[in-house]
Amino acid sequence: MDLVVKHIGDNVYQAEFGDKKWRCAVGPNGIRSDSCEGSGKSPAGRWPLRQLFYRADRTEKPVSYLKSTIIAEDMGWCDAPSDPEYNKLVKLPFAASHEKMWMDADVYDVVVVLGHNDDPVVSGAGSAIFLHIARPEYTPTAGCAALSKEDLLEFLALATPETHLQFVEQD
Repeated sequence: MDLVVKHIGDNVYQAEFGDKKWRCAVGPNGIRSDSCEGSGKSPAGRWPLRQLFYRADRTEKPVSYLKSTIIAEDMGWCDAPSDPEYNKLVKLPFAASHEKMWMDADVYDVVVVLGHNDDPVVSGAGSAIFLHIARPEYTPTAGCAALSKEDLLEFLALATPETHLQFVEQD
């Protein structure tokens, strides 16, 4: 069973997992098959759940079958298409453009890395596509999917090794 993320109207998105339905945030330009680095689009398609990262200073280890790693202050994720480490976890300081995994905001307190553009990595095809915690007003992500912390933790406890996240392209 997959976590299916889709547009349900008026810039509102929903994630469905079996009979569970949760409000969800996606990129500001919706879910599109022509997503690329910096497009603000969540990438249409079906993506495996690769790994779980979490802030141990802010939350307990989530219940999940996924390999879990505690986020450290020196962790980043490369988003520079020309760098050999593009779309990979990197150690900070890091010269090329990157996202910090250790954020002041709580959105990365629980982060699931999706298997988007990772096998193989294609320069410019998109990086750091995650499932993470939504902001209180479900404002858009940079292209990820985001649920409330409670909903994300509930999903992680239910997900299995066969579970993928599926972004359904908008009409």
